[in-house]
Amino acid sequence: MNALMIKGLAFAAVLMIATLAVVMSLDIDLSDPINIITMLGALVIAGLSAGVSIKYINQMKTDTATGELADENWDGIGEYKNELPSGWAYSFLATMIWALWYWFVGYPVNAFSQIGQYNEEVLAHQEKFEAKYKDADSDTLQQIGESIFLVQCAPCHGETGDGLSGKSQDFSSRESEAQVLDIIENGSDQLHYPMGAMPGGMAFGEDAKIAAKYVADGMKGDAPAAFGVCAGCHGADGKGNDGMSPNIAEYDNEVIKHVLANGKKGVIGMMPSFKGRFTEVQEKALATYIQSIQQQ
Repeated sequence: MNALMIKGLAFAAVLMIATLAVVMSLDIDLSDPINIITMLGALVIAGLSAGVSIKYINQMKTDTATGELADENWDGIGEYKNELPSGWAYSFLATMIWALWYWFVGYPVNAFSQIGQYNEEVLAHQEKFEAKYKDADSDTLQQIGESIFLVQCAPCHGETGDGLSGKSQDFSSRESEAQVLDIIENGSDQLHYPMGAMPGGMAFGEDAKIAAKYVADGMKGDAPAAFGVCAGCHGADGKGNDGMSPNIAEYDNEVIKHVLANGKKGVIGMMPSFKGRFTEVQEKALATYIQSIQQQ
């Protein structure tokens, strides 16, 4: 027995002992057939790893390349026209046969699935949730919305919705003056309201600044003449003409719904789409909570 064989066997023994040590430290129930099969599989893999390593290391030491070289070469490096190794070919074929058996017999694609069961339970729970809170009052919706906000929104917008010092949207106001001015100058085609995209260049210079400041300040007092171009689509009160365009006065249910579905890109960065993640009641609850932040 040469030194390489001794080292290989020692390596296999170490792997097997380490496997057994891990199994014993985890207090795994070895009376369970699945656990026994898993442990045996790990031991077999350890033995095979050592055996294959010994074979190919030894082969690299003793074998020499033979056969007919292909005509093509790359920087003097050629390739032999040898047949595919039979062991590799049979292993590949066996893997394909096993995969077909596993998909259609051993574990058919339409068989029971823990993931499928989980998804069914989630859908069933969502139906109960929707039915229970369909007509919830504002206080209840706000509590639900706060829970959603703290899990889904706070990582980017902060626990209080302050936008983490300008890193994301600050919900204490509808939009900042810089954001409104950017939209006036460059347009917006993100939220897919029925009225369609807003083109850029709706106002210029001082008029654009006056309109942006009026919107950013909460649209208080008499609207300046510069706001007239905005009112044509968003309404004189800025509330979006019954959902035809975005409400620029406050965060209503439609604004939250469209932002969650489409994401939003602005001067502060890009928010990804959350389409399909929330139910209608959850979206309404989130809008209720965000409105409470703006009103504080």
